[in-house]
Amino acid sequence: MEVEQEEMLEPVSPSAQYLKSSALSLTILGVLETEFPLDDSMTMPLLKNVFLPINPRFSSIMVTEKKGVKKWKKVEVNLKDHVNVPTFPNDMSTEYYDQCFTDYLSKIAMEELPLNRPLWEIHIIKYPTQNAAGNVVFKLHHSLGDGYSLMGALLSCLQRLDDPSLPLTFPSRQSNGESNNSGGNGLFLRRAPRFLKGLLNTACDFGWGLLKSSLVKDDKSPIRSGGDGVEFRPVVTITTAVDLDQIKMIKSRLKVTINDVITGIITLGTRLYMQKTSEESGTAKSTALVLLNTRAVGGYKSLDEMIKPGSEMLWGNRFAFLQCPIPKLTAHDLQNPLGFVRKAHRTIKRQRNSAAVLLTGQLLNLIRKIRGPEATARYIHGTLKNTSMAISNLIGPVEKMALDNQPIKGLYFVVAGPPQSVSVTMISYVGKLRIAMTMEKGFIDPNKFKSCIEYAFEIISKAALQSPPTTKT
Repeated sequence: MEVEQEEMLEPVSPSAQYLKSSALSLTILGVLETEFPLDDSMTMPLLKNVFLPINPRFSSIMVTEKKGVKKWKKVEVNLKDHVNVPTFPNDMSTEYYDQCFTDYLSKIAMEELPLNRPLWEIHIIKYPTQNAAGNVVFKLHHSLGDGYSLMGALLSCLQRLDDPSLPLTFPSRQSNGESNNSGGNGLFLRRAPRFLKGLLNTACDFGWGLLKSSLVKDDKSPIRSGGDGVEFRPVVTITTAVDLDQIKMIKSRLKVTINDVITGIITLGTRLYMQKTSEESGTAKSTALVLLNTRAVGGYKSLDEMIKPGSEMLWGNRFAFLQCPIPKLTAHDLQNPLGFVRKAHRTIKRQRNSAAVLLTGQLLNLIRKIRGPEATARYIHGTLKNTSMAISNLIGPVEKMALDNQPIKGLYFVVAGPPQSVSVTMISYVGKLRIAMTMEKGFIDPNKFKSCIEYAFEIISKAALQSPPTTKT
């Protein structure tokens, strides 16, 4: 009987074990903003007929066997346990409900998902805020999958508003990088120095990553309190939106990637906040962890493709962190803000072209085999704790979406549980890039931080328009 039961259980992947451990527990909250007041009458049928069938993990709990091996165990799902509809006082102002929603989002971000049922919840907030007539919050544990997997799942529950029979489409992720279309001896002569440089970069990046995960910490600063248990402190989330066409204009002018532009804007805005809060922090050593989707795909694959054995775009957690130092801010930088984008481009390009990400993955596997998944989770926790912030972004659909025929006005996501005082997450939707900033409550001023990010976008956009187009990367 024990063998038969064991055969029915699906092993928990190593990355899922790292993300759900005593040392580290990360949760993703996806927020859908509705254009009209919410009608939740179809919630249960949608969950039963559309959401649950997406992946067996949505109907499974994580169990530990006698030898400490974790597996997914299929269970009966009581949908009522997973749906929450909070009640606030009636007939209050939009500003009041804004604060209620902000407080509620902070509350559920800090709450651990119960282990005796599948690791997800849905929260339906029917009160109007300044941004929406209602909000639907999907709370999913990161062990269920990464942002790519979970966003693919979320999008499968939505349809195109203009024509539900057509698939959603996504912006191109093509970069303006150099072409490698030459061959023969010229190709060899050009690649030989790059190969040697790649070896050097790999050694430097991998060695620095080891130090940052164990010995070398960022300075304490206005964006890094540096204390133990930061992940357990209350957080607050604030959002803003920028025009995606302007991001693309900067990308085109500088011949860089969207990721480079975003990272440059966030690092400049962050450094501006630091300096405005404390002039001495303008030179503080600070590092941003930039999330890299290792699938390197241009759009979301169907769920059937993601869960198919042998698929190149498998469901799960397939990401890596690139360590990007936040440049120091000088008067010259304020006159030439494009330098932050170019520095981000050089750093990210160098690390992507090195094998440090691959070696780090092998190191995590080695730690897991020798010391177990809990020790590996502690290593990842150290990497996050010793840096100042995390930056991640996802591509969203070009067309407007609907949830059960209810138009979706906007969407964003946040990650709860990292041992950092601030994280920035972004997703594109209908020509806008929505930026969500989640920060340690009472330590970072959310409105000041938001205004610094917006100002950084403004001065980088203006500088890009006034600068001659770059001819090469």
